[in-house]
Amino acid sequence: MQRNEQVSEFNEKLVAVNRVSKTVKGGRNMRFSALMVVGDEKGRVGCGMGKAVEIPEAIRKGLEAAKKTMITVPLNGTTIPHEVVGVFGTGKVKMLPAPEGTGVIAGGPVRAVLEACGIKDIVTKSIGSNNKINMVRATLAGLAQLRSAEQVAQLRGKSVEELLG
Repeated sequence: MQRNEQVSEFNEKLVAVNRVSKTVKGGRNMRFSALMVVGDEKGRVGCGMGKAVEIPEAIRKGLEAAKKTMITVPLNGTTIPHEVVGVFGTGKVKMLPAPEGTGVIAGGPVRAVLEACGIKDIVTKSIGSNNKINMVRATLAGLAQLRSAEQVAQLRGKSVEELLG
């Protein structure tokens, strides 16, 4: 038997599946929420949540939501251009650029976002929240703050050589 599945250009990762319930008059309604991360490993990444009665449907909805919220991250080779701290709720993620060959030093939810983005060398530390949703959103908030040297030079009206000295 052959399945009719489309091959996506994006790298899709399931970060977390939660069982959620709503108490109603007849009992409890069980559903599942799925936290998905999508990236092309070339600097674009996004995350999304999907909720449904069945897990595969929740994953599909999460993927659609993640593709709608993609951001572009400026990369400096295989790492990030500068140090940044991403904050979402009580979750904080500190990200530091690392020399080539270091690898991705990060926890589970943060690692999923960074690998989907295509970052190969980075050191991170998660501070505060242990909630996977907050960790993923804090990581994306930090990546959204990144600026390349060319972008900063253009904002200041200078050349890259003047900026770097």
